[in-house]
Amino acid sequence: MQRETGVGAPRVFAPRTRMLTIRDGQTVSETLRELRARPEVATAAPNPVARASAFLPSDPGTAGTPGGWQQIQWNFLSGNGVDAPDAWQRMIDIGRPGGAGVTVAVLDTGVAYSDRGRCPRSAESDSRRTVTCRRSPDFRTGDFVAGYDFVDDDSRPNDENGHGTHVSGTIGEATDDDVGVTGLAYGARIMPVRVLDRLGEGDSVAISAGIRFAARNGADVINLSFEFGTQVTRAEIPDILAALRYARRKGALVVGASGNAAARSVAYPARASQVLSVGATTQHGCVAEYSNNGANLDIVAPGGGEDARIPGDTNCRPEEKPGGNIFQMTFDGSLRRFGLPGGYMGTSMAAPHVSAAAALVIASGVIGADPSPEAVESRLKATARDLGPAGPDFRYGAGLLDAARAVTP
Repeated sequence: MQRETGVGAPRVFAPRTRMLTIRDGQTVSETLRELRARPEVATAAPNPVARASAFLPSDPGTAGTPGGWQQIQWNFLSGNGVDAPDAWQRMIDIGRPGGAGVTVAVLDTGVAYSDRGRCPRSAESDSRRTVTCRRSPDFRTGDFVAGYDFVDDDSRPNDENGHGTHVSGTIGEATDDDVGVTGLAYGARIMPVRVLDRLGEGDSVAISAGIRFAARNGADVINLSFEFGTQVTRAEIPDILAALRYARRKGALVVGASGNAAARSVAYPARASQVLSVGATTQHGCVAEYSNNGANLDIVAPGGGEDARIPGDTNCRPEEKPGGNIFQMTFDGSLRRFGLPGGYMGTSMAAPHVSAAAALVIASGVIGADPSPEAVESRLKATARDLGPAGPDFRYGAGLLDAARAVTP
């Protein structure tokens, strides 16, 4: 600006400007060279446009509007969630979106992974009973690798319950596709391994066989969202413990749910030393009232439900309305209909957050190109957000999973 000098009040004049015509088709570098060559131009530089640093997908959730997933998937947001948007953006920036290249085995009730029409079942109950084999509309064919059904002993591990599909959704549900909600490691591939029947029950023979199958067939992470009763001891499940040791030798990280009995003891198989045990937290950032805890608890992740009553913990407000549960696309009311049912909560829902974050860590290369299970576990615990008393404790383990910190150098 130019200011006039002399008698009287000062007056301000706008500087003279000259319009410069830029030819169509010129690149930024060509334009800069032309401008900088002009004597009347003091400086010339590009004017880049900044964008929000986090990736926010378009999935509509139950709101039916782009980005509506954020209204129900509190568990993926920052704060008392695992900060998925910043983790997603980091993985996009390094060219491994959603944990691409990593395989996560889901040992559960099966997964709605395949469109096969009417599928006869045989071993589990009435041989005349059939189920509809349909792929969840928020999964794609390429989201899966070959699995196995150790309940019916065949190669079609279709879900007859919904639990396994829900767990798989937390890990790898399709994201930014304008359908349903999001998955934390949406670029990873799921290996469906059915070890639980349509009632959600399974024995140690099927479970141990499933663990060995997953490890033998290249699973990087194995998710176990089930529990034995806290009264079951290691002496009663030697085959499962042997399978867990085999999986560790094969380089697979095994993640397990701590259990839902509100017990001061982590349930097997999560209690085993070869398993990363996961407790559950609520939308308020409090340990969930049902979540098992104890010295064997490694980490916590969102599971939904009501707060535990813990005097002195300001995050725990059991007298208030409970926070939200965990939403993923799965069967809604029957095996013929998919939706976003609101009744899923538990350490079974918390564990797949950790399995998905492990997949992101492996894909990110933040701790090396081929990290050991021990290294991945250490990374997740070291980057967790401390809750409760300072440092690791029996209620929260190392703290609340933070996916963004885990994948960021």
